[in-house]
Amino acid sequence: MGDAAGVGGVPARRTPADYAVSGRRAVRVTLEAVAGFYLFRYGLDRPVAATYALFASVALGGLAKIPGSGRQRAATVLRLLPVCWLLVVVGTFLSVRTWCAVVGMLAVGFALAFAAVGGPRPAGAAPGLQLLYILPSFPPYAPGTLTERLIGTSTGLALFIVAEALILPEPNPPSYRERAAHAVRTAAHCAALLAAPPYALTGPDIRAAWEAGRSLRFLTVPEAERPAGPGVRDRALSHTGLATRALLTRLAQLPVPPGGQQGPEATAVLQAVVRLATATADCLGTGPSPSAPYEDLVRARAHLSAVSGGPVPAGDARPGTAGAPDFPPAVLRRDAAVLEIADAALTMATAADVAVRGRHAAVQAAQGRFWYAETWAPLLWWHRLRGHAGRRSVFFQNAVRIALALTAARLVAGVGTLPHGFWAMLATLTLTRTTMDETWHTIRLALAGTLAGALVTAGVLSLAGSNTAVYAVVLPVWMLFGFTVGPVKGVGWAQGLFTVLVALVFAQLSPPTWRLAEARVLDVLVGSAIGVVFGLLAWPRGAHDELRHAAAELLRRAAEIVVATGASVAAGDAVAAPSGGSGHRSLHSAVVLAESAYAQFQSEPTPFGGAARRPAARSVDWQATLMAGHHTLWGSQRLLEPPLTGLDPVVADSVSGLGDRVAGRMLLISAALDPGADTPTGRFALFDPRLVGSVTEPPGAPCAYYATVSWLDSLMTDLTRIARGSPEPGQGPDAS
Repeated sequence: MGDAAGVGGVPARRTPADYAVSGRRAVRVTLEAVAGFYLFRYGLDRPVAATYALFASVALGGLAKIPGSGRQRAATVLRLLPVCWLLVVVGTFLSVRTWCAVVGMLAVGFALAFAAVGGPRPAGAAPGLQLLYILPSFPPYAPGTLTERLIGTSTGLALFIVAEALILPEPNPPSYRERAAHAVRTAAHCAALLAAPPYALTGPDIRAAWEAGRSLRFLTVPEAERPAGPGVRDRALSHTGLATRALLTRLAQLPVPPGGQQGPEATAVLQAVVRLATATADCLGTGPSPSAPYEDLVRARAHLSAVSGGPVPAGDARPGTAGAPDFPPAVLRRDAAVLEIADAALTMATAADVAVRGRHAAVQAAQGRFWYAETWAPLLWWHRLRGHAGRRSVFFQNAVRIALALTAARLVAGVGTLPHGFWAMLATLTLTRTTMDETWHTIRLALAGTLAGALVTAGVLSLAGSNTAVYAVVLPVWMLFGFTVGPVKGVGWAQGLFTVLVALVFAQLSPPTWRLAEARVLDVLVGSAIGVVFGLLAWPRGAHDELRHAAAELLRRAAEIVVATGASVAAGDAVAAPSGGSGHRSLHSAVVLAESAYAQFQSEPTPFGGAARRPAARSVDWQATLMAGHHTLWGSQRLLEPPLTGLDPVVADSVSGLGDRVAGRMLLISAALDPGADTPTGRFALFDPRLVGSVTEPPGAPCAYYATVSWLDSLMTDLTRIARGSPEPGQGPDAS
């Protein structure tokens, strides 16, 4: 039963639609839980199997937050069946001694919580799976009942799968592939407009590009549809979305050609982008691989690059170039921007083909950007786990926090012989949050709700006594009411209703007394206290501060890449770093950690009383920080692809100087995001629009110069958003 609190702790507005959603889910959970419980309790007289059948349904249907429609949740649980059986077996045998159960809780608790690195579905299922281990890990030690426990668990899960798939089915939202296909078609439309007079996008077209790019941001995508897993297809689909957003951004920012006319080479590239984008959208549906238009764009791009970097070919009709040995700077600058559009389109098509066909993709994936395309699934999981196996990962922090809290609760329950200590662990599991402020706020509401529920429970038990028929009749009604109202009204209501619910269940398993309500209050109080202690000791500020550090580290790594890339382009092959070198791996790791911190940051309410402590926490455009990291990676890898010819001293000094200045601005912003104790303070602008845009091109600068400047210009756009906060809609498709 969830919490309906909105951002910043302000209760979310409750609407009939909210009750309709929770009501449909309550119907399914009630039917599957009650059917299994009554079958074994009254039909077969197997109370152990009845308990496990009910709690299996409640664990995966009520406690777990598996995203998606009913059929998607059913498919997830079907794949998790072996894990569920293993947890029941391990919990049963480790309950022989308290220390065994405690050690098992530490290992299992961490493993299940850390599995959240695998995406929203493992993260959502983790609390329910924790419960499936907690239940058998308590006394009595009865390995002889393992068969009955497994039968009950399997029955409850089977009923869950059937009910979720067939009862009150929900429509599936548009998949991420469908969203990506729509955005790619929007990019094709924009490229078609830029390939024909007047070679510019209108205001509505720019807004459409912004909306299409925004639709691919994970925050606007339902959790079940986010390609967040470590597998090849998920990685490639996420890569597709990011490349499509970059393409839309560059199309929207392409300057009007000088003189109002566009050269045939640039037109050919944009037309090839249109064909490739159209083929990519078809590929994301049911169409063939976009290999043929991909090769067409590669050839058109190579021709434009060769023409832009050399003398004017005979018959070129661009104004201001006839008879001149070189194109004017404005033309070369725009050609460099068109080349960036082509690179984004090629990356998008490659990623889409890998996302659809996996290792059988027809488009040849570059090993630098698509290192995962030929990697085995176990190795991809290993890469994901290793990347988050450190104290700076919010996944690692959350796993440590909940594992230690559950272990302490199991130790206290075993050593202190708490009555129904299982409830203390359940309270720890459901009430511990990622920030101390949120944990304390949640626990206060939960204790109030539990106390109210205990009073109702005491009254019901006193009136009904040992009349089991009363509890059997009331249970499904109360369960339906509780699972409908609790998720909408918030954690206080949820805990109060659940207190009465567990009393109705246990009253049918053993003779009840009013002291059952007293035990429930005591256990919730103990579990809450443990949650508060570990919420205070283990990273009490959640992702709010971690995001600042991760973003600052990302910018510091990006600054190193910018300086090294500028020096490499200036000097040519002499100091060219190989694509995908150690510096790129460090930046990639920094991007991964920043993305996970950002995802958790968006799910956490503003800390109570924390606004003064972090006044700019939500005014910073964190999404622009992530885009700056990706743009740094892609641009550096593209510019360092051989052959590198080197630049003459004047042009080389200009490129190196621009790179140094952009890198310096990155370092200033990183220091502002995560200042240290000895960080210098002073009055200076975080963003200077004159850094790149108004620079005077050196005479005779080649195409490599303009390609580098175009890349640095895109990075300055990202830095502008970071320093100024989110732009207004219409300023680009990557606006947050």
